[in-house]
Amino acid sequence: MNAGNMLPENLPIPEDDGAADHLRGMSLPALTLPTSDAGVIDLGALGDGRTVIYLYPLTGRPDTDLPDGWDSIPGARGCTTEACDFRDHHDDLLAAGAQRVWGLSSQDIRYQAEVSERLRLPFAMISDTAFLLGSALALPTFSAPGQPRLYKRLTLIVRDGRVEHVFYPIFPPNTHAQQVLDWLRANPAE
Repeated sequence: MNAGNMLPENLPIPEDDGAADHLRGMSLPALTLPTSDAGVIDLGALGDGRTVIYLYPLTGRPDTDLPDGWDSIPGARGCTTEACDFRDHHDDLLAAGAQRVWGLSSQDIRYQAEVSERLRLPFAMISDTAFLLGSALALPTFSAPGQPRLYKRLTLIVRDGRVEHVFYPIFPPNTHAQQVLDWLRANPAE
């Protein structure tokens, strides 16, 4: 494993609170959101095939402190390592049947673009500052000091516009892309 994908030891493990149980089979709403490559995406028109959308709370930046107590919030820590894992497995995910991969958080598009460039991500990030997707699908969120609302970490496998599979909760995030890859290989599209 890449040393940059390491997490601190003894992080609290998130428990399944059932907050994502309702998502399987739901259609993604027609929402147009900005992307880190200066484009936009309509989540209701992703196209045919499978799309991987991993949601995460927030990615740290070298010049910005994480919220106080971040490491003590179950499932909070690991956004950068998760993005790096999806970067490192991107070609494998596509070879296993994903048509596209996206990351999504409530961070603004400038923040997303900086992360995409700094981490050399081969996919764009989606910015949902108003929690439009969260409101439309009743996605789980949490708060942290200075952050009244953040997405809980989860991954949607969307097939032909509907949620086919949900990964929730996710732990550890630094190896989650491999878990998604394993699922794609075990469940090939017909």
